Amino acid sequence: MITITHVLLCGLCLSILLLLVGQVEYLSCDRARLPGNSSIVARSIDGLTLVAPPEPFSADPIAEIKEVGADWIAVVPYAFARRGDTAVRYPAAGWQWWGERPEGVCETIRMAHAAGLRVMLKPQVYIPGGWTGELSFADETSWQAWERAYARYIFTMVRIADSLNVELFCIGTEFRQAIAQRPAFWSALIAQVRQRYKGLLTYSANWDDWQEVPFWEQLDYVGVSAYFPLVEADTPTLEALRAAWRPYVEELSRFSQRWRKPVLFTEFGYLSVNGAGGRTWELEKDIQRRPVNEVAQANCLDALFSTFKNQSWWAGGFLWKWFPNMRGHEGYPERDYSPQGKLAMQVLRRWYRRE
Repeated sequence: MITITHVLLCGLCLSILLLLVGQVEYLSCDRARLPGNSSIVARSIDGLTLVAPPEPFSADPIAEIKEVGADWIAVVPYAFARRGDTAVRYPAAGWQWWGERPEGVCETIRMAHAAGLRVMLKPQVYIPGGWTGELSFADETSWQAWERAYARYIFTMVRIADSLNVELFCIGTEFRQAIAQRPAFWSALIAQVRQRYKGLLTYSANWDDWQEVPFWEQLDYVGVSAYFPLVEADTPTLEALRAAWRPYVEELSRFSQRWRKPVLFTEFGYLSVNGAGGRTWELEKDIQRRPVNEVAQANCLDALFSTFKNQSWWAGGFLWKWFPNMRGHEGYPERDYSPQGKLAMQVLRRWYRRE
């Protein structure tokens, strides 16, 4: 297990990061701090992950978000990488959608805060045809080049988070191999983020490797991308889904007690197709051929909330995903994770509005 003490002994890692931070030209937003930014979130997070729109909002998307009962949003400004390439590309202007560029990120955060919503800023890296969990390099030079590029991207986002008083920041998502092979880099990165950002911190581990993350003690939440495979049936019943959750609940509860940290579902959600309670990443591969099944999606969400809402160690989570003004979808919203206009919307509203 890597501890802060071990990281402090890793002079090379810290020196690289310290040098890098001094060289970053931060993208800034106008400072608009909110009063009373607490370090503790007292109630369960009822969150939605906003899909960045390609252009400025055509209408205020916050009213619909609040109507469903959500009190948090996750803002996800993607950077881009290619397999085997050490570059992490986040252009401040140009080909990225408006909602992912600094002006869009800042405007979204401002709108959320003005409406009384809290925000998790969740920078993620998209690898076309790949997955961040598989990212790996064969030599030290390549690893260091990637780490410099990733840290530059993260500290650009940290500057935005700090300048707009963002309540929660996620340092990374599903970097299985990068964390297993380079744990000291991540611990050093967290230590540096702590010096520049005073809000809450988490990391989004994949559903099957959250127990392997070595730096939970440095964070405020154990963050999990909660795509746990439950039931493979076309239309799983509530009873079957709740039964399938039980072993996961026991493991997560013990883990939360071990680290004395609440568990946050940094992502959770279900496609509205047959088999939604199974291996969702497999369903995505031929999503347009999958039969639409709104009942399956609704049952999966209902089972998750009824399983976890009464667990004191569960901090809530962020539904994946929500299209502001129904913009930003990939052409199959009727099958996608969004509950908008579906039976799942009723389930979400019932659970999010009950507190």
